[in-house]
Amino acid sequence: MKKIFVFLILSIGLVSCKSTSTAVSKSESKKENRSIVKNLIETATDNIGVKYKAGGTTKSGFDCSGLVYTTFESENIKLPRSSYEQAKIGKVIPLNDAKKGDLIFFKTNKSKQINHVGLIVEANSDEIKFVHSSTSKGVIISSTKEAYYKNSFEQVNRILE
Repeated sequence: MKKIFVFLILSIGLVSCKSTSTAVSKSESKKENRSIVKNLIETATDNIGVKYKAGGTTKSGFDCSGLVYTTFESENIKLPRSSYEQAKIGKVIPLNDAKKGDLIFFKTNKSKQINHVGLIVEANSDEIKFVHSSTSKGVIISSTKEAYYKNSFEQVNRILE
């Protein structure tokens, strides 16, 4: 619910302020989410080229979950700090339903648990592109068409409905 202040002009010319509650329409909510997703992608991709740093959450270096954590924090959305914990937030969705703004998770290097995360910046029927911080190249955009990510893919989570 959002509070909307409605100014009423009374017949005698005075102005009064009345507070009313109204539900936010689905179209308003979707429009707001599109704006948030756009901002998230802009924020994350503005960091392309920043080096990898274990535990990093700043322009001096990011790890994968630090990039996602800091990116969502820029929109006042609080996420857990680790990719393993981030994978527990939101709704797990099928890979073919993925869209911009969703998080994509991996189990890399034969890990038994999720240990890598990226933010989806493009989703087509045959490929997903995501921004993430890789240990070897820092913040980059990668694709699920790359064998390494195709073979280690675990799940996609929708944080914003």
